[in-house]
Amino acid sequence: MNRYSKFLAGAVVAATSIGAVSVAQAADSVNVAFFLEWATPNQIAKVDNVYDDALGVPVNWTDFSTGVAMTEAMLAGDIDIAYSQGLAPFVTAIQQGAPLKMVSIAVIYEANDCFVKNGLGITSANASELEGKTVAVPLNTMADFSFRKQMAALNVDISTMSIVDQAPPDGAVSLADGSVDMACIFGGASAKAAGEVGTPIMSTQEKSDAGIGSFDVVSVTEKFATENPDLVTAFLEVTHEANAEWTGSDAQIAKVAADAGMDIETTKNQMAGFVFPTAEQQISDYFGDDGIAGQAAASLGVVFEKSNISNYSGSLDAVIDGSFLK
Repeated sequence: MNRYSKFLAGAVVAATSIGAVSVAQAADSVNVAFFLEWATPNQIAKVDNVYDDALGVPVNWTDFSTGVAMTEAMLAGDIDIAYSQGLAPFVTAIQQGAPLKMVSIAVIYEANDCFVKNGLGITSANASELEGKTVAVPLNTMADFSFRKQMAALNVDISTMSIVDQAPPDGAVSLADGSVDMACIFGGASAKAAGEVGTPIMSTQEKSDAGIGSFDVVSVTEKFATENPDLVTAFLEVTHEANAEWTGSDAQIAKVAADAGMDIETTKNQMAGFVFPTAEQQISDYFGDDGIAGQAAASLGVVFEKSNISNYSGSLDAVIDGSFLK
């Protein structure tokens, strides 16, 4: 059992015990996880304290480098809501028994790129030459999901590769200094850095043709959702209002860029590829019977089965809950 599995096992037991004896009461603050280098319209509401006003309690925001780290913080009781957590780390956590719920879709975007070091002469046409090479991948994230999907589409046997678990900024550095031959990246600044020394193994069109795409979710702990349903609903309402009010004006871009820790150009380029579905679109397309969320989560379960999952036998439907959108 690896460190992450041990952490999950202990946290799940603790969370179950707490849930059995605690009395539901309104939270006096809300702790939210988010990513730097991930520009979204709701950062305007974050900066302007709209969330605090709407929820009626202080909203504390903490940035994380991966969705896996978000899960660990949620299980430790430090985070109540994770905004734009990757579907992959969410599903991995659920499959290992973590008491979390998906309550909304944060953003839909093109699958993360895997950059091959320039000079190697490896493209999608001769991708088999990646076998035996070293790749940096932030494991159990959507970049990991994209990596596995791309390698499968290109008929590359990843069992022959040396996979190094690195967060995107570290992966970009390793690609630049030659420590790895390929790095799979998310985050605007990290992707920009990787793009200066490497080239995506698959183009946007190639990924689209192969049916490889991504979306991030808004997840909450079951305990917080059960005890504070109104706060969860209010959080989502503010988020959707911020999305609806987004025009991409210079002032909006500047405010989001500053909060995301990126420059204006990088922020514009990143957000040009983002789609923020309305609550109505999410209810009709992503949640409910045969919704996209459930289908994608089930697909991820298959993708990660061999490397991550050993004890999951339940249904993902119970933790994909669109009721807070209504």
